[in-house]
Amino acid sequence: MTDEDTTPADLSINQKTLNNSSLPEVVDECVAAGVPAVGLWRESIHEIGVGEASRLVKSAGLRVSSLCRGGFFTADSPERRRESLSENRRALEEAAELEAPCLVLVVGGLPPGSKDLAAARRGVAEVLAELAPLAERHGVRLALEPLHPMYCADRAVLSTLDQALELAEPFPVEQVGVVVDTFHVWWDPRLFEQIERAGSRIASFQVCDWLTPLPADVLLGRGMMGDGHIDFAPIDTAVRQTGYSGDVEVEIFNEEVWSRPPREVVETTVDRYRRLVRPR
Repeated sequence: MTDEDTTPADLSINQKTLNNSSLPEVVDECVAAGVPAVGLWRESIHEIGVGEASRLVKSAGLRVSSLCRGGFFTADSPERRRESLSENRRALEEAAELEAPCLVLVVGGLPPGSKDLAAARRGVAEVLAELAPLAERHGVRLALEPLHPMYCADRAVLSTLDQALELAEPFPVEQVGVVVDTFHVWWDPRLFEQIERAGSRIASFQVCDWLTPLPADVLLGRGMMGDGHIDFAPIDTAVRQTGYSGDVEVEIFNEEVWSRPPREVVETTVDRYRRLVRPR
């Protein structure tokens, strides 16, 4: 077997890339293709139970690269803040049971009726201060994911790595890190500077492409690597130069990709990863 025939040892398939498949089916496809890791979503593992999901993944010889998602901290009332904290504590417990190295956080958009971005970001910092010590006790890192600015109002008031790092840096590196997701950050003129700054704060590295025109539902604008506009190899090099040695998750939200046979999607993912993300 040549290197070209071997599935990369750091490749992970995020469940959302095979969105129409059950977790057992995703696991089977990863095993068949020799993909060693899987990124999990809480909604899916709740369908079969966290314990069963953990057993399924481990018995197949796979590792969990991340658990998605926690967050949505920007509550508009004390009661909702308490609910958010409680839900994120449960998410940390689940991540620990799954032996996921990090819990990916989508921090939430503006509270209903609010236009105060600064206050929303302060609220995120306050919740982080409560969750970070608990994360360390569970052996799970909180991973702040900046989302593209088009999601700022409704999903994430963090839009750049710079903003995510500003919130992460007051905490020990083992408690709070950041996510580098090419879809969300490729456009940033300070991207490479901020990746270098992030260093050991990088808790998760996710890749997929940026397609145009974006669909009406912009959540589904992620494409297979090579089908859009992102130059992956320089970003991958920059992330690796920080010392990051974790998995690279392919996370794609795209109706056309979801409609394909899962075996085809996984095979294409492996091929595009080899040729475009980390070409020899």
